[in-house]
Amino acid sequence: MNFLRGVMGGQSAGPQHTEAETIQKLCDRVASSTLLDDRRNAVRALKSLSKKYRLEVGIQAMEHLIHVLQTDRSDSEIIGYALDTLYNIISNDEEEEVDDVEEENSTRQSEDLGSQFTEIFIKQQENVTLLLSLLEEFDFHVRWPGVKLLTSLLKQLGPQVQQIILVSPMGVSRLMDLLADSREVIRNDGVLLLQALTRSNGAIQKIVAFENAFERLLDIITEEGNSDGGIVVEDCLILLQNLLKNNNSNQNFFKEGSYIQSMKPWFEVGDENSGWSAQKVTNLHLMLQLIRVLVSPTNPPGATSSCQKAMFQCGLLQQLCTILMATGVPADILTETINTVSEVIRGYQVNQDYFASVNAPSNPPRPAIVVLLMSMVNERQPFVLRCAVLYCFQCFLYKNQKGQGEIVSTLLPSTIDATGNSVSAGQLLCGGLFSTDSLSNWCAAVALAHALQENATQKEQLLRVQLATSIGNPPVSLLQQCTNILSQGSKIQTRVGLLMLLCTWLSNCPIAVTHFLHNSANVPFLTGQIAENLGEEEQLVQGLCALLLGITIYFNDNSLESYMKEKLKQLIEKRIGKENFIEKLGFISKHELYSRASQKPQPNFPSPEYMIFDHEFTKLVKELEGVITKAIYKSSEEDKKEEEVKKTLEQHDSIVTHYKNMIREQDLQLEELKQQISTLKCQNEQLQTAVTQQASQIQQHKDQYNLLKVQLGKDNPHQGSYNDGAQMNGIQPEEIGRLQEEIEELKSNQELLQSQLAEKDSLIENLRSTQTSPGTNEQSSVTASARDSEQIAELKQELVTLKSQLNSQSLEITKLQTEKQELLQKTEAFVKSVPVPGESEAGMATETTDVEGRLSALLQETKELKNEIKALSEERTAIKEQLNSSNSTIAILQNERNKLQVDITDSKKEQDDLLVLLADQDQKILALTNKLKELGHPVEEEDELESGDQDDEDEENEDDGKDQDDI
Repeated sequence: MNFLRGVMGGQSAGPQHTEAETIQKLCDRVASSTLLDDRRNAVRALKSLSKKYRLEVGIQAMEHLIHVLQTDRSDSEIIGYALDTLYNIISNDEEEEVDDVEEENSTRQSEDLGSQFTEIFIKQQENVTLLLSLLEEFDFHVRWPGVKLLTSLLKQLGPQVQQIILVSPMGVSRLMDLLADSREVIRNDGVLLLQALTRSNGAIQKIVAFENAFERLLDIITEEGNSDGGIVVEDCLILLQNLLKNNNSNQNFFKEGSYIQSMKPWFEVGDENSGWSAQKVTNLHLMLQLIRVLVSPTNPPGATSSCQKAMFQCGLLQQLCTILMATGVPADILTETINTVSEVIRGYQVNQDYFASVNAPSNPPRPAIVVLLMSMVNERQPFVLRCAVLYCFQCFLYKNQKGQGEIVSTLLPSTIDATGNSVSAGQLLCGGLFSTDSLSNWCAAVALAHALQENATQKEQLLRVQLATSIGNPPVSLLQQCTNILSQGSKIQTRVGLLMLLCTWLSNCPIAVTHFLHNSANVPFLTGQIAENLGEEEQLVQGLCALLLGITIYFNDNSLESYMKEKLKQLIEKRIGKENFIEKLGFISKHELYSRASQKPQPNFPSPEYMIFDHEFTKLVKELEGVITKAIYKSSEEDKKEEEVKKTLEQHDSIVTHYKNMIREQDLQLEELKQQISTLKCQNEQLQTAVTQQASQIQQHKDQYNLLKVQLGKDNPHQGSYNDGAQMNGIQPEEIGRLQEEIEELKSNQELLQSQLAEKDSLIENLRSTQTSPGTNEQSSVTASARDSEQIAELKQELVTLKSQLNSQSLEITKLQTEKQELLQKTEAFVKSVPVPGESEAGMATETTDVEGRLSALLQETKELKNEIKALSEERTAIKEQLNSSNSTIAILQNERNKLQVDITDSKKEQDDLLVLLADQDQKILALTNKLKELGHPVEEEDELESGDQDDEDEENEDDGKDQDDI
């Protein structure tokens, strides 16, 4: 403190040099003082002077402050003072009030100072690396000034600082930790830092995205209250836009991470009376822009369609349509919502179909498209809102032939509501087309042109539209009414819109060209407009008239003799001149508003006067300008040749389509046959499994039957006592009944198997018949059965040829072996008789090796042929086994049936024997009871009842025996 008093007291000595001397003394004290307290106090004094005397402090103290950051890292307080001082030197934030006259000059000077000091600071890259390392400190007095300083550096010289951070190890990762800081001030300033860091740098954007930035930012937005949040939500949304805009990799990562689903709660705006603060409007505006970034027409088509699909599946599109039809929504939010819905549905059929089904909450309900078109043709609505509705209608019809047909059908006589209770989209477009407002004329003409874009069917359908101009006069066609308005000399915007509609209507539609030429006044009107020398404002209309006349030549089918191609070209050469015609045609693409409209599909104009060209029409001009120029200079012979070439190409296309259809039908037939074969295979497998199951069941029943026989044999010792007979009568009927049930089950299973085998035999016979039946037409020649028979015939033929080759090669082998033996004998005899030089021995050796090589090659070929024959024979045996499998199963089942019949007869015989024994025993018991009665011996009633019961059971057994005999 004594040091500061001395410094401040010395300021009055010399007012001219007091500040500079004071700053110099402070810098010397920072550099030379050994006590930390003195250095800390000096740096704090420099901080207090840095805002007012920014230049002096920056020049003299920057080097010392950087040295403090390097050497005094242990003291967080001095580090914080140094960072604050550097921030005041580099930052351009002016807190002091400046006069209006000096404001511009002071701002420019401060920006120059900030960029110069930033350049000095980052000249040594180690300074930025040092600053990044200081951000790892958790101390608030170090981290927060460091964040602000780095943000200021990025604002001053962003690309240079971005490159230093990019090459710094873990530089971006350190900055990402700021989003997880529990102190909101540091977290919020960290968002601002990342905004400056990610601006216009795709590499850093990717790193930040893969450091889990999306999830952290979405969590912050949710914590802050979504659209009802404060400026922190706005900052997070701007950072998300930086990460996603023009970055296909991050957009794909955002979609695959299911972050689109997290955006749906943003648009749950709640009750209309909840209020729309300025911050809420700003937040919603940025949220809608973020959706548009994901589905922008400039993105790759595949990425856009996948995002559109995700937005429909998660209900985001439905939420946007709810806002679209809600009441009390601010105008700018409504306009941006319409633009967002437009791009979400553009070119994606599912979303377009859903949008067509949306109804406004009115009584009676009206389609959303109709409500929007009512706003478009209403001149009282804001201009930007009308442009947005036009863009929405264009996106709804983009690559949507179904929607185009629905719009055109509302104009046809058969679908117009005769009661007049409801207004249709077509009626609104016609009303706007012929209203007194030129902007409504232009918008309706462009909207109707989009209903005809690349759709020849609807161009022909629109020719049927008839309009009632006035009471008592006959109706005129829509095409004729458009040309009538053109000839009346209306406003330029109206004529440009009608000419764009007519050019779109007549292009690629010879029938529409013929209807246009039927009116004898149209061609003279066009030639008169082109031939006149008018001012610059009318040059665009002349160019469009030239384009329309060129379309009538290029797409003319010569059905009208008075307006054939050649006659129209002669008329141009006579009244206008070819060079003059081409020059007027070039006025379109040379217009200053043409290039602006060709850049983006959205009709974004600053004022209605700039609303001249449509984006899709610029594509049509680019496509037709060259071909019309060539068509004008072509001779009649070249036209004839071109027509002949077109005819041949059409014939070729028809032939190709015919064969494609044939191939498609044959593919369908092959697929059906393959399915039949697969089903038959499955049935065969099921039958085989059923046979195995039945066989196992039969074996189980046999084992049970044998076990019962053994048990019956043990329980029946053939004794004649009354107790034994009663026990047999108590057991045997139950066992016999169970055996009868088992026999019945076996019989039913046998009948089922026989029916399944019969079906299988019939299927096999059908397959055989389809294989052996000859083809009767072109389609049967490509069926699977004929192909199988051909393959079998080819296999047989190959087998015969292979056998013949084998025989011939075996003969050749034997012949070569005999030659080899003869040569060996000759060589041995020659060696024994005469000494041969080395050269002859070598020649003989080479000859023998050649022979051996040929023999080995032939042996290898014979081996391969044998293998092939073996494989063919195996295939043949496999086929035979498959054919004989059904016969074997039938034989097995027949044997099982015979065995069962034998078992049944045995059981019948045993039952009859038992019945005879029982009858004898009953007779004996009855005779004994009678004798006892005669002798006067008392007989109990229970015995009589038992004997009566015994008689009844005997009668039942006799009946059962008869039933079994009948079976």
